[in-house]
Amino acid sequence: MGMTIAEKILARKSGQVRVGPGDLVTVEVDTVILFDNNFMPSIWREILKIKDRERVIVVLDHRVPAATQASAAAHRTARQFVEKFGIPRFHDVGYKQGISHQLVADHGYALPGTVLLCSDSHTCSAGVFNCVARGVGGPDVVYAAIKGETWFRVGETVRYEIEGKPPPAVTMKDAFLQIAGQYGDHATMNVEYGGPGIANLSINARKTLTTMSAELSAEFATFEPDEVMLEWVRARNPAPFEPVYPDKDAKYAAVRKVDLSKLEPLVAFPDTVIGNSRPVAEAAGTAIDQAFVGSCANGTINDLALAAKVLEGRRVSPKVRFIVTPASQNIYREAARLGIITKLVEAGAVVTPATCGACGGGHMGVLGPNETCITATTRNFKGRMGDPSARIFMGSPATVAASAIRGVISDPREFLI
Repeated sequence: MGMTIAEKILARKSGQVRVGPGDLVTVEVDTVILFDNNFMPSIWREILKIKDRERVIVVLDHRVPAATQASAAAHRTARQFVEKFGIPRFHDVGYKQGISHQLVADHGYALPGTVLLCSDSHTCSAGVFNCVARGVGGPDVVYAAIKGETWFRVGETVRYEIEGKPPPAVTMKDAFLQIAGQYGDHATMNVEYGGPGIANLSINARKTLTTMSAELSAEFATFEPDEVMLEWVRARNPAPFEPVYPDKDAKYAAVRKVDLSKLEPLVAFPDTVIGNSRPVAEAAGTAIDQAFVGSCANGTINDLALAAKVLEGRRVSPKVRFIVTPASQNIYREAARLGIITKLVEAGAVVTPATCGACGGGHMGVLGPNETCITATTRNFKGRMGDPSARIFMGSPATVAASAIRGVISDPREFLI
């Protein structure tokens, strides 16, 4: 019996011929990302040594620029850590700033066939580059930085065969909401994406799927490699790598087809994305106080350009705060160069620096009591973006921008078709 992508990588990295569901494996870790939450004064414990400084990346992203005295202290500790061990890959506040998962894409930090760890839950985002990447607990990520290894239980894999091409005004956020709504959670399982339809998707679109797979409670989310992805990595990282393809006789818990051509704009209603997606028409007319586009899932140049296209020649409702957060300063600079930022701010949006910010309820857009928000971020559970009484709907950047204009949740097809 053959193996899936995740199984083949875990077997290779644990020195075994094959592994299967239920196995416990100790694997070599190729990349460890520490971010500012790891350095918070309440949890930081000084590290005396690390395995290999070339395998460690330090990113300040969750609360940048510093939102509190505690986050400022964490940033200072992180800078001292970088200096102590001579960490070459450090993304401080400023030119190199960005959300860690976007920086992985910007710089080709995730090589096909490798293992990448971080203690942020959306680390599975990096699986778009044909690696196994996972968020783990703070002690586990520190252990990996010190020892260069970690352990996993091998889970079953569900494969999604992507077919067709999405119609106008439909994005991979809608594809994810379809999967989450129809198939529910994937706890203890891996998801593997492949099929002929991926040829119609940009790397940024694919990355939305792997990033959002954290909301399925998936262990790993991996993409089958193709030349588009391989060239993306080669253009950004000269290091050698070996892509991993699933065996033809790989055993899956299920193989499911997603026909992109049949999708429509969807909205996840408040408090969960699991089993909670409905056509946008069912939420249409709901008044909103805030609209948000950004995060590691939907802060790419494609997402910002889509929001700007919806907004062009129009204005944000005076009753709505429309906040846009590029996922990295690289994206911010490119959006400025292309005139996207101008279109957004002329329409009445507020563009923030690259940060996890409002998505995690940290700063730059926290929700107040009983407010309603529609967001193109990663989560919509109670209290995620601020006050627990706030209601958070989730949609694509197009749906969010359309709603910002109308002041109520709206169908983006009205503006794009």
